Amino acid sequence: MKWPALILVALLGVLQYPLWFGKGGWTRVRELDQQVQSQRESNAKLEARNAGLEAEVRDLKTGYEAIEERARYDLGLVKPNETYVQLPQQK
Repeated sequence: MKWPALILVALLGVLQYPLWFGKGGWTRVRELDQQVQSQRESNAKLEARNAGLEAEVRDLKTGYEAIEERARYDLGLVKPNETYVQLPQQK
């Protein structure tokens, strides 16, 4: 090859390097894409958890059944003239 062709090939290589390996190169874009996908999955799980908690809060604010269930389950409370029986949990 002649010198001008070698210079053009070298110049082309120098110009392509940032595209493939630089700060905004394809490898960095692929890494960021994977991070975004991972974060979206994490966000979806957290949104589902938040929706469940929001429904529970709404039930506690509006209905007495949810409050009564919480009092019975968490605190072991009973109504008057009721017998409380607790069974051991199996492991």
